[in-house]
Amino acid sequence: MSRLNRRRFLQNSAAVAGGILFTAPARSFGRVLGANDTIRVAVAGINGRGQEHIGALLDMKDVEIACLVDPDKRIWNKSIQRIEQKTGKAPKAVQDIREALEDKNLDAVSIATPNHWHALMTIWACQAGKDVYVEKPCSHNVHEGRIAVEAARRYGRIVQHGTQHRSNPKWAAVAAAVKSGKYGKLLIARGIVYKRRDSIGFKQPTDVPEGLDFNIWLGPAPQQPYHENLVHYNWHWFWDTGNGDIGNQGVHQMDIARWCIGGTLPKSVISMGGRFGYEDQGQTANTQLTIMDFGDAQLIFEVRGLPSEPYHGQGSGGNVMHLTEGIIAGTSFIPKGKSKPEPISGVEVKLGPGKGDHFRNFIEAMRSRRQADLNADIQEGHYSSALCHLANISYRLGELTPWYKKTKTFGENKDAYEALARMEEHLGANGVKFDGLQYRMGRKLVIDAQTEGIVDDAEAQAMLTRKYREPFVVPEKIA
Repeated sequence: MSRLNRRRFLQNSAAVAGGILFTAPARSFGRVLGANDTIRVAVAGINGRGQEHIGALLDMKDVEIACLVDPDKRIWNKSIQRIEQKTGKAPKAVQDIREALEDKNLDAVSIATPNHWHALMTIWACQAGKDVYVEKPCSHNVHEGRIAVEAARRYGRIVQHGTQHRSNPKWAAVAAAVKSGKYGKLLIARGIVYKRRDSIGFKQPTDVPEGLDFNIWLGPAPQQPYHENLVHYNWHWFWDTGNGDIGNQGVHQMDIARWCIGGTLPKSVISMGGRFGYEDQGQTANTQLTIMDFGDAQLIFEVRGLPSEPYHGQGSGGNVMHLTEGIIAGTSFIPKGKSKPEPISGVEVKLGPGKGDHFRNFIEAMRSRRQADLNADIQEGHYSSALCHLANISYRLGELTPWYKKTKTFGENKDAYEALARMEEHLGANGVKFDGLQYRMGRKLVIDAQTEGIVDDAEAQAMLTRKYREPFVVPEKIA
């Protein structure tokens, strides 16, 4: 990047830090794509899920991976060689997303970075006139998710959220069947994440490895020492960078549950649990139970990181819808009083272009410039991600409580107590000793869905956002 261009971008970033993005006219950036033009994409975050982004885009003849973005140079060569072997052309590789965004011929950014970068990178890309595919959750907190939505709208960008079940006809049929009422009234939309997560141990601070720009990796997160439990995967289990499994695997199941309910944000949220079965450096819960009141239905979410038997056949990531006429477990209906599942049929399913391929749906929407063509528009991603964040706020503000001091916080909610009893049975089966054990009983949060705020709780309200490191600042609003 030239010195002048770098200075201009940093000036824009300083405007962000001041709370307002610079006011460029909507749709004033970005190439106008012709029907036969190749779409040029930068993949940001090329370890783990980023490899799947690369694979999906490599399979599209009308897409070129023009740039790789990752602050860790140590992992560049593998992906560069993979792309060059497939296409005969090596992509550019950079550590800083701002350098990639200076390319006027770049059309889109596909984001698979750690969670704490998702929203800011989305906002910057929209500001630079690029469309965005952003992995789940689209935000690290509620406020920045809303700002990402506002940026997409203000700059007229196509922004797809990485909840790929939205492009699956079977899951679309589940949502359509529930909403149609053909199986009766929805009582509980349940999300299940019984995904084994072993101890990550303890890693002491050490020197930053050569080739890693740790300042860029941290980005919006607070300044802190480097240790090997951050780079490349275990950042999920630290509050500065991740959101636990409820915001990792769980956001998929949260999205499906909310899709079936049909709402945005709940009336109230309460979450409880802990990190059980081992002691390690991780901060997020490995066992978590969340209850959300949507009025006509409730959303119950269960996270288990120790080995667990499935619930109605749903395990590492699944959903169970409890209706007056039976249950939908996964994508099959089981009538009340019966055990044999039936396929869901007789409902109209409407999906955007792409034939069930979530990445293809994004590319097709880029070409049509129709937000309505997206199966998982950024606003849907924002609401589902926000549910995960609200659950974590409740949990983090909770009080440590002796296990055998039975909670009355759930009131008369027998379904919540049933889920809690199964949690206790699950922990016991994993050898957890309850004598002296404490769990964190979350604070009940009352939500104003219109303002996306928390009612009469300043401490919880403050946790809807975070303090950012300049210049990696998500603004208060879009000008």
